[in-house]
Amino acid sequence: MTKIDEEALAEAYNRALELEKSGDLDAAAKAYAEVLELDPEDHGGAAVRLASMGRGETPPRAPDAYVETLFDQHAESFEDILVEQLGYTVPMMVRQHLQSLDLGPFKRMLDLGCGTGLTGGALRDMAEDITGLDISENMVQIAHEKDLYETLYVGEVEDFLEDNDDEPFDLITATDVLPYLGALEPIFFGAAENMVKGGIFVFSSETLPAEDGRPYIVGPHQRFVHAESYILDRLKETGFDLIEMSEINVRMQDGEPSPGHLVVARLK
Repeated sequence: MTKIDEEALAEAYNRALELEKSGDLDAAAKAYAEVLELDPEDHGGAAVRLASMGRGETPPRAPDAYVETLFDQHAESFEDILVEQLGYTVPMMVRQHLQSLDLGPFKRMLDLGCGTGLTGGALRDMAEDITGLDISENMVQIAHEKDLYETLYVGEVEDFLEDNDDEPFDLITATDVLPYLGALEPIFFGAAENMVKGGIFVFSSETLPAEDGRPYIVGPHQRFVHAESYILDRLKETGFDLIEMSEINVRMQDGEPSPGHLVVARLK
């Protein structure tokens, strides 16, 4: 690994943020370009900030170093911020929708992007065996302390699904994972490859309005938003039948709801 000039990086990143905040997006873009030169692995997420400003190409997913750093830094306060401040209730929505559709109980569940265990906790009594995966070691440590999972891994979602050789799962969940992924083929194909035939795939997404015309973009809060049609097309192409696609409020952001979808699909 190349040694990073932390002082120069902090100066460039703070300057970029100030320029972005002031509305001088061209100057901010130049400063973020400096950030990327100093830190090619992009721990600060300059690439997604450039994309959200419309000053850079939309990446296929958020940089691993950025997502890992973001959640490692916020692990201790994660649940308070997400649940108490942002009104995040997607894990309980997943439980309610599975029950209303009379799906489960399940033998083996894979909780992608498990974080501190919110979804694992919501579904603990619906699955005999739960495996959790998260890119943040600090998050996984907190989940481990809750004793909710039989198995826990630290790793990136797409890489794990490609390399995993454990027994297949009959339930795979991905709550608050798609906002860090643009292109959905890898996670959908990966889920299908790690699931028994007839298995259930449940995930949440944040919605890109249909009139935009693009499959996905990085939104103003540096999170990926996806077109409903893009999600449905990719599900079909990767071997899933749609069971239910419900409009939900994923969470509050700056006092405004973040419209999204809760999707339940079955592998053919």
